[in-house]
Amino acid sequence: MSVILKILMEKQTAKLLDGKALASKIHQELSQTITELQPKIGRPPGLAVLMVGDNPASAAYVRGKEKACAKVGIASFGKHFPTQTSQAEIIETIEQLNQDERVDGILVQLPLPQHLDSVAILHQIAPEKDVDGLHQVNLGKLVRQEPGLRSCTPAGVMRLLQEYDIPLQGKQAVVVGRSILVGKPLALMLLAADATVTIAHSRSQNLPEIAKNADILIAAVGRPKFITAEMVKPGAVVVDVGINRIADTSGKSRLVGDIDFASVQRVAEFLTPVPGGVGPMTVAMLLQNTLTSYLQRANE
Repeated sequence: MSVILKILMEKQTAKLLDGKALASKIHQELSQTITELQPKIGRPPGLAVLMVGDNPASAAYVRGKEKACAKVGIASFGKHFPTQTSQAEIIETIEQLNQDERVDGILVQLPLPQHLDSVAILHQIAPEKDVDGLHQVNLGKLVRQEPGLRSCTPAGVMRLLQEYDIPLQGKQAVVVGRSILVGKPLALMLLAADATVTIAHSRSQNLPEIAKNADILIAAVGRPKFITAEMVKPGAVVVDVGINRIADTSGKSRLVGDIDFASVQRVAEFLTPVPGGVGPMTVAMLLQNTLTSYLQRANE
């Protein structure tokens, strides 16, 4: 570690990008809007979350989404299928929901059991109800910078940066991670905001040097504490998309991100915590997408 980095780490503590507080603010705004619109439209917005199997993490995420829906006034039409449910049965349910006028958004909780083709299933969702923003039509609209439903986690990151007035135009942004869920759509959103974007990943050569060039560094690689202080430019904005469960020496588990928070907070200017950073924003953008679909369908 360099002498300069040691001095910075002794003096600086990053300001937190508080996704939990911003998500709460968005929930309040959505609740107020829905309260005003529901009497005019004649029904609340509706969201259907489909879950297959008994993955404990998925079950927790689904409960959180349903709780958030209830909080803002969105009706839930959740469906929980046994692990061995067939592809045909899932697709038939999606086709029914596509036709259901009460449902504005459809989300399939990932990951799915191995015997199911998740891509084929996601493509059965009507694009105008694809509130996860993963249908090829909506991803194509993102590429072309056309209006459409956007992937929730990347949209949440962009909204969080906007809330804290973090400039993007002309800045060097590095996204560590290349998934279709986060890395690729987020890179496109940053490009649309006039950032200069590099997509890196765990196999990138000279990754520490690439990361340290970033004014805005976003970690979405799925490896606990993968990004350390030595990989961060002093004064950078660091966004941690990772959610990893690890066990401590006593055997108790806890959530950590892809960023080594303790060291990076002494180098970065802004930093998201885990939990309480990007996670709540993902759910907030899901609710926002549901409202967007609701309004578009009501105006048709």
